[in-house]
Amino acid sequence: MQNHFSGHWNLNPFSVKFPLMLLIALSSISFSGCDESTYTPKPKGYFRIDLPEKKYRIHAPQNCPFEFEIPDYSVMMNYKDSVKEPCWNYLNFPTLNGEIFLSYVPVQNDLQVLTENSRTLAYKHTVKADAINEAIVETNTGVYGIIYDIGGNAASSVQFYATDSTKHFIRGALYFNVAPQPDSLAPVIRFLRRDIEHMLSTIRWK
Repeated sequence: MQNHFSGHWNLNPFSVKFPLMLLIALSSISFSGCDESTYTPKPKGYFRIDLPEKKYRIHAPQNCPFEFEIPDYSVMMNYKDSVKEPCWNYLNFPTLNGEIFLSYVPVQNDLQVLTENSRTLAYKHTVKADAINEAIVETNTGVYGIIYDIGGNAASSVQFYATDSTKHFIRGALYFNVAPQPDSLAPVIRFLRRDIEHMLSTIRWK
């Protein structure tokens, strides 16, 4: 007895691949859904700041009656109106995007006025500051003064003055050329504050 098959095989490639393609598509959608359901946002972070090695050199600013040690990674620049104010300078930190504005005036029986003006300028930042702390400076080389640590989003995070109480008076203020961000700038502020302490401790009056 001989059997005859009246039908025929459908050899259309699309008809063979379609179910497999559908399965792959459905699997992709399923995995995508799992990824979205388990996604966790990363916490906010800040760019790493590479701080230079601390090294210092003696510097005597032009037309100034004092010298002190400044960091090797800083550059002393004249104040824009140095003809009018010959002993006003910027101590610039190019790699840290910051600078310390330095001004010098002779004491002429007005020390109390100078110190009070410095305090007033520091406390002008109380609108943005979280707190202002005062650290007394006194060295065995005849330097007296105060460092003002200004917390929060203040434009200047550290200010200070130094004097010999009879002839010389220096005032300084640290600024950054970026919008105030205390969390991201905190390591740099601490780093440069130590430089300020070193500078004040090495002042020699002329």
